[in-house]
Amino acid sequence: MKAAIYPGHGQPVTIETVPEPRPAAGEVLIRVSRCGICGTDLSMTRGGMWDYGANVQFGHEYAGEIVELGTGVDTLRVGDRISVIPSVACGACRTCRSHGNNVLCEDKAGSAMFGFSEFAAIPQSVATPLPSVLSMADGALIEPLAISLYGVQLAAIRPGDSVLVLGAGTVALYAIYWARRLGAGRITVMSRSPRREALVRQMGANSFIPYGENEIGEVVEALGEAPGIVLECVGAEGMLMKALNHVAPFGRIVSLGFCTSPDAVIPAIASYKCASMHFSVGYSMREFHYIADQMDKGHVDPKAIISSTISLDRLPETMAMLRAPNEETKVHVAF
Repeated sequence: MKAAIYPGHGQPVTIETVPEPRPAAGEVLIRVSRCGICGTDLSMTRGGMWDYGANVQFGHEYAGEIVELGTGVDTLRVGDRISVIPSVACGACRTCRSHGNNVLCEDKAGSAMFGFSEFAAIPQSVATPLPSVLSMADGALIEPLAISLYGVQLAAIRPGDSVLVLGAGTVALYAIYWARRLGAGRITVMSRSPRREALVRQMGANSFIPYGENEIGEVVEALGEAPGIVLECVGAEGMLMKALNHVAPFGRIVSLGFCTSPDAVIPAIASYKCASMHFSVGYSMREFHYIADQMDKGHVDPKAIISSTISLDRLPETMAMLRAPNEETKVHVAF
């Protein structure tokens, strides 16, 4: 079968022919249908400190159809269409028992990051069956939707809360989507480029403001007050302090941006606002199941963010393109 391989050390991704996997006990073999390219795929194939490693398969936003069952599989059937949680959890460690967050499993029970390949063998425990109303494209969006839902839940949005979202990428777009569904009042979005303004409004934002010298006043004017909640979805240096400058007294900041560099804040400013700051990564099976059940019941089709669909052979050139200025939002590899 064909699969994308990252050689490591920042070398370009290649498409290679590798043996087709076989499902072990408790596993299912799926024919991959769709896999989204994530910003994490770009950042973790650069050869830096946060890196996928050498000679590995990758791809974590994916869905497919079960074509074979391993021994002991009793909850799934051949022909089932599923979305995949790419992090395998042990289910027994302290984090699994108390939070159920697969990404934070203390035993690092394994990985199912095989989305950029024609076939993948995965444990049945990370499979979420797709309702008949959802397409494979929908299924490949459940993972990024879950990232944003898990983080936005930490903000504890109350009906009518004013929300500022920093950024306009996938995580930010779905943070807007969930903030609207969870009862936020006015939502404004800040980004350096206005090219996704129409899309952020489609996701549920009321206004869009470019970064600038007068941005604090413009946000207050747009929301009618300083934001009680700030969702930081950029993950770049300076964004935490920007969030802190904007948030209202006793407000809540949730960082979903996953910055991998030091990012300074002035604690005294946070103290004088009695602001709280939370950091988020990952999700649990609860989010996957909820999204699969509710995805077709929202105020907008989450597939609106898909800007291009490509073949697996075009993945290396497309990743190179996405590292430079571009007009894409979410690119899917379709098999």
